[in-house]
Amino acid sequence: MKRGKKYLAALEKIEAGKKHTLDEAIAKLKEIAFAKFDETVELTMWLGVDPRKADQLVRGTVVLPHGLGGAAKRVVVIAQGDKIKEAEAAGADIAGGDDIVEKIKGGWLDFDALIATPDMMGKVGQLGKLLGPRGLMPNPKTGTVTMDVKTAVEETKAGKVEYRVDKTGVIHSPVGKVSFDEEKLKENARVLITAVMKAKPSTAKGRYLKKINLAATMSPGVLLDELAYV
Repeated sequence: MKRGKKYLAALEKIEAGKKHTLDEAIAKLKEIAFAKFDETVELTMWLGVDPRKADQLVRGTVVLPHGLGGAAKRVVVIAQGDKIKEAEAAGADIAGGDDIVEKIKGGWLDFDALIATPDMMGKVGQLGKLLGPRGLMPNPKTGTVTMDVKTAVEETKAGKVEYRVDKTGVIHSPVGKVSFDEEKLKENARVLITAVMKAKPSTAKGRYLKKINLAATMSPGVLLDELAYV
């Protein structure tokens, strides 16, 4: 891939192979960020797991203390009765039952997160082919299938993010924006790293955290010292 002049200039400011503390990495990232828009800061973690094995699928959610910045998440809730009112009171953008299911069947996907109560999953399950590829399918493991819709909506609005290891054993997750002050980025990153480390499968052998990297949307990555987190 051919890189632009600004990317190459940023790359020159990074010492190849050098591992940084989190403080150093965030400072360096802010120094080299060059895009005209407010770039997303992403943490990438290479894990010593075999994602082909069900008991080594590292997945979960975490509420970042300072959210992710940018536009607020558009949250939809599929429920019945009083749970619809509970969802609306908690700040859901849209809440309903069969009407929402039919709307999604018709191709409507104008939302960022979908929460459903367990009693509606029989109908929501029919939407798997539409929701699954977009990462929108509710799942008990991520707290999006629950009777406690109030907490689920509030946490999602507050900046709850899902982390999930991909087929190569890598987790990519946003932790904020370049415009965040360094302390907020540091706290968000620490919360995510801690959650992933706690999620280590008991069946994983050898070193769990192999490599960790911090990067903005357009910039080269800055290596962190993974040994500081094991």
